[in-house]
Amino acid sequence: MSIVRATPIIALAPAGSGTPEGYVPGVCNIGAWEIRRRRAFAVVGFVAALALFALLVAVGAPAWSRLLVFVPLAGGVFSWLQARRRFCAGFAVAGVFNFADGDQGRQSVERADARRADLAAVRRMTRDAVLIALPIAIVAALLPI
Repeated sequence: MSIVRATPIIALAPAGSGTPEGYVPGVCNIGAWEIRRRRAFAVVGFVAALALFALLVAVGAPAWSRLLVFVPLAGGVFSWLQARRRFCAGFAVAGVFNFADGDQGRQSVERADARRADLAAVRRMTRDAVLIALPIAIVAALLPI
């Protein structure tokens, strides 16, 4: 019997906690401007997944081909999770954070333990996006249409 480890629920830190800029390792690395960008990318991913699904159904593509909706759907879910969690995976990998209203506010993450926490958060977010998008894509493929 294996033990499944759940992702702990961590309260989102308000701006101003952790560091003067609001950065909290593994929890929060983007501000309002970056969150709006992630929400927009999520909408694009969701619309692309829906359009692809509709196109595949309209042309009578084989049911298994509807699994392709996983790609844009996973991208949309991943972006949505970034906005919801106030955490950008790309920034974590690059070792930066941004709480300014624009790209000019990016700052480097200097501490090694903070970088490790950020990368662990990216792994959790990737897992969560796959666990959300994959069952939806499977249902899309199994729909009798």
